[in-house]
Parts: sequence; C-alpha cells; structure tokens
Amino acid sequence: MSCLDCSCILRTRVESIRVEKQSESISSQDLTDELAVCWGQSTQRGDEQILWSSDVSHYDLQVEIGKGCNNLTSIYLARHIPTGTLVAVRITDLERCSEEFLKALQNEVILSHSFRHPNILTFWAVFTAGSWLWVISPFMAYNSASCLLRTYFPEGMSEALIGNILFGAISGLNYMHQHGYIHRSVKASHILISGDGLVYLSGLNHLYSLVSSGQQLKAVYDFPQFRTSMLPWLSPELLRQDMHGYNVKSDIYSVGITACELANGHVPFQDMPRTQMLLQKLKGPTYCPWAINTFSRGESRIKNSQSGIDSGIGESITRTMTSERLQTPPKTFSPAFHNLIELCLHQDPEQRPSARGLLSHAFFKQVKEQTKGSLLSLLPPAIQHGQSQIPTVHSAALWNKSECRLPNEKEIYWEF
Repeated sequence: MSCLDCSCILRTRVESIRVEKQSESISSQDLTDELAVCWGQSTQRGDEQILWSSDVSHYDLQVEIGKGCNNLTSIYLARHIPTGTLVAVRITDLERCSEEFLKALQNEVILSHSFRHPNILTFWAVFTAGSWLWVISPFMAYNSASCLLRTYFPEGMSEALIGNILFGAISGLNYMHQHGYIHRSVKASHILISGDGLVYLSGLNHLYSLVSSGQQLKAVYDFPQFRTSMLPWLSPELLRQDMHGYNVKSDIYSVGITACELANGHVPFQDMPRTQMLLQKLKGPTYCPWAINTFSRGESRIKNSQSGIDSGIGESITRTMTSERLQTPPKTFSPAFHNLIELCLHQDPEQRPSARGLLSHAFFKQVKEQTKGSLLSLLPPAIQHGQSQIPTVHSAALWNKSECRLPNEKEIYWEF
C-alpha cells in the first residue's frame, strides 16, 4: 500500500500547546487553536525506543475500524511507517465540534497525558493538522469488551472472563477516584483489551474533577450532555439531578450494570422506554436487572450456582463456535458474583463499596492468584494483522486534497 497522501495537511503550520493551561471561558475558535500539537512521548518495545512524532506522513492509515462522537471522529488501524508498529489513530474534525465537545476533548487530552496507570489508556501522541485532531494510541487487538460480546459471546461471558476484565477496569477506576475524578462513562465499550491480554479503561471525555480551589468536593451537580444510549449505565442519583448531587459512587453503580452487561450479553433496561427506565431506577427496580436480560425476555440465563463454582468457563467460546449453541444449558454464576452486583447496584450510594473495596471482594480472589496469561486463555486467538492481511480500503484517495474530508464508510470493523 502506498504512503498516505496528506500534502494538503503537511502544508499546515502546526504549533504547540501548553497542556497545563486551561481557561473556564474559552471560545470554540480559541479551543480549536489551542488544541494544536499537544505532545508526543516515547515507548519501549523490546530494546527499541519508539518516539511518536506529529508528522502525519509517518502514519499509514489502513482501514477504518470505528466511529464515535456523533460521527465527528473516525478511528483507523494504522501502521507507524518508521517502525512498522500497528497503532490506532483517532481523527476528529474540530471545525464541526461544539464548544462543549471541544472542552471535553481538551480535558481528555490533558488527563491522558497526566494519568499514569497500567489500566488506563494512554495516548502516545496528540497533534493537530489543520482543523483535524490526530490522537495516536496503542492498537487493541481484542477491541472492547462490548465488541467481544457481539463477536464471540452473544449469550454472555463466563464468570472467570468477567472477573479478569472487571478487575483491570476497576483498578484503573480506583486510580481515578483516588485522584479525585469521577469517570461517569463506565461501560463495556470503554473497556479495551490488548493482544497481550491487558485491560485498559478508556472514555475519559466525561471525567469530572471533585477538586475545586484546592478542596475536595463531597458531591457534584454537573450533568453533561450524555447521549440517550448512555442512560442505562448511569446511576439513579446522577439521573435524579437533585440537591444531593452525586460522587464517585455513581461509577460503582455503572460497574454493576457493566457486570450485568458482560454476563447477559445485553444491557439491563435497554428495551425499556426511557421514561420507564428512569422511574425504575429512581424507585428501585421491581426486578433484578442482573437476572433479566431485557424487559421483555422473561427467564434469566444467569442462574445461581449451588456449589458456588462458575460452570461457565469456556462455555461461551464453545457456544459461539458451534451450531449447537442454542442447546447449551444456561451458565451459572457464583453467589460471590451476585453479591458483587447487588453491592454495586444498591439504591443508596453510601451503601455501595468504593472501587478499592471492590478490588478486595471475594469475587476477585481467583483473579489475583492468576498469571498474566490467564485472560488470554479465556479468549479466542486475536486477529493477527500482517501486511498482506489488512484490507486496504483506505488508500491515497483517503484525503481529498481540496477539502481534506474523511470519507463516509458504511462498513465498520471495530468500535472503540
């Protein structure tokens, strides 16, 4: 595949940004100007030190693997030409972004640069080329936990796999909470899994700081412009928008919904009308959201194991790989798993455990004792992308020289 023709972008002057400089009253144009080249860092790969540059000609876009942010952002699998490393490239059209979204982007860029935790997604480089924001990050061979559900585990994951995924995500969440941030967007699609079995928490654009004027707030009252699709994961107190506000415990509720999502293969409340879902959350569910996949489906696929042992290990893979998956008996989950969800979904946020407390829950005991390769042993092999295997759906024609616009591809391979 020929190198990407970005001559229209390369003629654009690129300036640096001071990531520590933030203003509470910044216009959209100011933010567009300020989101210039932010930073590029180096990473170690074996004996090689890789420096991620802000030169767009160093990134050969191979295939579009996702879209986000109301289609303002396209995500590509790309090859870093100097080293041949596969990376994920997010390209956002800043001119089409609202002022609020530009501020969210700026916040995400700054936090990704400042956070240092093995379970939080790190951006390797962030820069602008004209009105386009480029974000370079590690390529996740397994994409997100949500994508794994759709591709391999439509009936839900095994308890062992859920434990490994949640433990990594909660570890990253605990780090954020300790530094005074509420994530506000915990869900399966924001939990990414690399080809070597590492779990990363992403979705930093909705983070909110509890620290104001050097003091830690007990509650916040900010309600961001969530898309309606995000509502099933949000806590009752966040949706209520009353004088009590909400705090980091709202993320714990989202963890509980995410656990149900991974176990069932469906998100609780997803088939309910939004008003009915809101009423169910505010008054407390009349049914257990972890026990029923959707409002209309009836009997649960999750059954309590009398022995307390997960009998679902490996069943999801077998069920997906064979034509007899409909005859497979329902998975059973341990009392510890049910208890974890009950704690997370407690109506009173003060009765929910902290992220640190969740990590010491009995459900994660086996995860702590496992080796690094334990998660990989529960997954099918990741797709290996060789030079000849990657479909070259985006070639030199990707960028229109006169307008520099991204194409509207209908087929999306992955979703980050």
